[in-house]
Amino acid sequence: MRKVNFFQSIHLKFVLIYVLLIALAMQIIGVYFVRELEDTLIENFKNSVVDRLDPLEYTVAQEISSSLSGNRSEDEPTLQQSIRQLLGGLNSEDIEEVQIIDTRSRILGTSDDSNQSIVGQRTTSNEQVREILSNDTDLQQEETYMDQGNRVWVLAQPIITDQGEKIGVIWVKSQIENVYEQMDEINGILAGGTAISLVITAILGVLLAQTITRPIAAMRSHAVDMAKGNFSRKVKVYGHDEIGQLAITFNNLTKRLQEARATTEAERRKLSSVLSYMTDGVIATDRRGRVILINDPAAAMLNVSRETVLSMSLPEVLGIEEEYSVDDLSTQTDSLILNFGTDAKPYILRANFSVIQKETGFVNGLITVLHDITEQEKIDAERREFVANVSHELRTPLTTMRSYLEALSEGAWQDQEIAPHFLEVTQTETERMIRLVNDLLQLSKMDSRDYRLNKEFVNFINFYQRIIDRFDMGRSQNVTFKTKLPQEPVYVEIDTDKMTQVLDNIISNALKYSPEGGQIRFKVELKEREKEMVVSVSDQGVGIPRENLKNIFERFYRVDKARTRQLGGTGLGLAIAKEMITAHEGRIWASSVEGRGTTIYFTLPYDPTSEDEWS
Repeated sequence: MRKVNFFQSIHLKFVLIYVLLIALAMQIIGVYFVRELEDTLIENFKNSVVDRLDPLEYTVAQEISSSLSGNRSEDEPTLQQSIRQLLGGLNSEDIEEVQIIDTRSRILGTSDDSNQSIVGQRTTSNEQVREILSNDTDLQQEETYMDQGNRVWVLAQPIITDQGEKIGVIWVKSQIENVYEQMDEINGILAGGTAISLVITAILGVLLAQTITRPIAAMRSHAVDMAKGNFSRKVKVYGHDEIGQLAITFNNLTKRLQEARATTEAERRKLSSVLSYMTDGVIATDRRGRVILINDPAAAMLNVSRETVLSMSLPEVLGIEEEYSVDDLSTQTDSLILNFGTDAKPYILRANFSVIQKETGFVNGLITVLHDITEQEKIDAERREFVANVSHELRTPLTTMRSYLEALSEGAWQDQEIAPHFLEVTQTETERMIRLVNDLLQLSKMDSRDYRLNKEFVNFINFYQRIIDRFDMGRSQNVTFKTKLPQEPVYVEIDTDKMTQVLDNIISNALKYSPEGGQIRFKVELKEREKEMVVSVSDQGVGIPRENLKNIFERFYRVDKARTRQLGGTGLGLAIAKEMITAHEGRIWASSVEGRGTTIYFTLPYDPTSEDEWS
């Protein structure tokens, strides 16, 4: 995750908001305070000036009234002199000049010593004075204006006697600039205090913001770790406020997610194990029919790699894109048989399709289950062939017997030359059916695993030699036997009856297919390292074609069926031999060169360490 820039962080936003709120509060307070203070100072300034004029007004009114009534004696100062004396102590920092003006607009006196020349002259520049004298108003007239860069406040106040007669005007010019200078100093102090408070506020804002952003930053870091799959960390709880409660809730959420993740991982592993170890192949697609999952058995069945088929369409993977689309497969209720085999190697798969749907009915994908039914089809074919072969093997002698018995019943039994031959053929065919039924019962018993081998340790060399001698003495063909057997005794654990049947079947076949003057070789080879003994019987018959060699141990299998039936037999001898050798934990196989003969091999477990016990 990209690191947050400081200028984009919530930390800075908290500080800015906090500082701006304080600055706004200070500005509102400052504006209100300065405005009210300015009004108060100006009002106090004006009141102080007016308060100082009230005694002057009374004294001046007495002087003017005395002068107008003629009561002033010659020894007394003149009116101008008296007024000058009265105005002499009024000059100060606030009051710049005070003038006394009579009703005819003549200046009777001024407090400015440098401006005494205007005394006795008519005033023409004081608008407030003219306003009072021209109108019958007793109200004060005031005005504030700039004079030489300074603000001055001019007040004109009528002089009224006790009888209410207006006899003049007091005009005052005062320096109100001092008040504004004081306001400027106060504003400077207020601005400095605001700046200091903002600095302190910013520092406190940083500390306050850290109490909020630090837990949030910790939760953010924890969330990043959670996104990476690390659920072991916990957020530190700094308090029990809302953020602390959020941290506690976040830790609980982490615990729940960890438990949910563990459960999901366990289910995923179970599903993965099921998909990996199940014999059936499984393919899952998305809603568009693209492969998103395929297990190893399915990849092996289709002979494809997982990386290759991912994102491919399902019909394309199954090789049926020309016959079926994804929509067709989603509505397919019956199994599809996929034949990937050849004439030499059959390979058949059965595919079943199931739709993945949400609760709303929306199709979310498709599940395909593949099952290899090659062996099943092979077993079914063998079963059908087995039934057909058994039926054929039974029908031939039964047909022959019926024909001869019908002939005998029609009077042939009275013919002394024909009747014995017919009875001999009937007896031969009966024995053939008995052998066939016995072989079938033997195979059925071995298939059902109901039989037990009565094993015992015997000297296999003597055992094998006796069977060879029995065939050598009873043979009617011009065939020679050649043996290559070890001189020392070889003890193996076998069921002598079952092994006798195995050797009888193998040697009988060798005699059947050996030509006149041929040779049958018997051999025993010991392989101590593999702990097994290899027994072989070789003939010099017509041999078996290579493509048929692997099938000779199947039931009722014949390479040349016409010739085999002429020679007799049920076609089950080698199949029985294979079952019995397998029961002895051995192997059986054949090698052949067409036109030169066939060799049958089988192995038996052999432990050289047991020789001492039986020697």
